[in-house]
Amino acid sequence: MGIVLGPNRYGKAESRVVRIVRDTPRHEIRDLTVSSALRGDFEAAHVDGDQSAVLPTDTQKNTAFAFAKRHGVTSPEDYAIALGRRLLAATPAATGAEIAVDEHAWDRIAVDGDGHDHAFVRRGTEVRTTGVDVSDDGVVVTSGLRDLVVLKSTGSEFKDFLHDDYTTLADTDDRILATALRATWRYARADGIDWNATYDAVRALLLSTFATTYSHALQETLYAMGRTVLETHEEIAEISFVAPNKHHFLVDLAPFGLDNPGEVFIAADRPYGLIEATVTREEETS
Repeated sequence: MGIVLGPNRYGKAESRVVRIVRDTPRHEIRDLTVSSALRGDFEAAHVDGDQSAVLPTDTQKNTAFAFAKRHGVTSPEDYAIALGRRLLAATPAATGAEIAVDEHAWDRIAVDGDGHDHAFVRRGTEVRTTGVDVSDDGVVVTSGLRDLVVLKSTGSEFKDFLHDDYTTLADTDDRILATALRATWRYARADGIDWNATYDAVRALLLSTFATTYSHALQETLYAMGRTVLETHEEIAEISFVAPNKHHFLVDLAPFGLDNPGEVFIAADRPYGLIEATVTREEETS
C-alpha cells in the first residue's frame, strides 16, 4: 500500500491589523485579527522540499497589512474578499484562498455627551467574524459574531424532559436563560450586499428575538432566532449557532434565615450544556 499526501493548506494565522482612518479630525478605527490560508498543488513542498511554488506566509502577512491601506477596510467582508483574490492571483499553484477576519469593536469615549474624535474604549468580549473562500468557482462568504453574552431573568422554563436513573435535575417553570452566543451565517451570494448594514440588522434580530421569545428550551430559542433571520434576509442561505448554556443556580439562603424567591444565584462557568443548531432553507423540488 502506497503513501500519498492528503489534503493540505498553509498560511499566516492571527495577524493583528489595526487601521486608523485619519482623513478628517474625526478618526475611525478598524481593529482586525486576520488569518489566511492557501490550498492547491503544493505536493512538491511536502514531498521534495521544493518551495518554488510556495508564497511565503510572511508575504501573506505583509499583504494583509498592505491591503489595509491600499484597499481599505470598509467592512471585514469586503477587505477579506480583496485580500483573498490578491493572494490567489499571486500564487499560481493555489486553487483557493481562505481568509478569516475577526473584528474587535471600539466605541468612542463620551465627553460632555458626545463621542470623542480620537479616543476610544474597547467594547466587551463580543467579536464580529468573517470567513471568505475565494477560488475559480467563485466567492463564498460566511459572517457572524461570537461571545455575544445575553441573559434574560425570566421568560424561560425547562421541564418534562427525559428522566432516567441518573437524572437529578428538577423541572422548572421559571429560570435564568443565559449564553455566550456564537452565530455564523452563510450568504447565498457575494455581490450587491451592504455587509455592515446586514450585520447590524442580523445582530439586532438575534437580540430582539432572544428577548421577546418565551423559551421552553435554549434549542427552541435558537431555532426562533434562525427562522427570523432567514425570513427577513433572503440573501442569507443558512445560519448556525453554538450556544453554551451559562447556568445560574439558586442559592439556598435558608441557613441564614433568608428567603430567596429567585433573586440570588451562583453563576457556574463549568461544566455547561452546549447547544448547537443550524437553520437552513428547505430545498425546492422540481
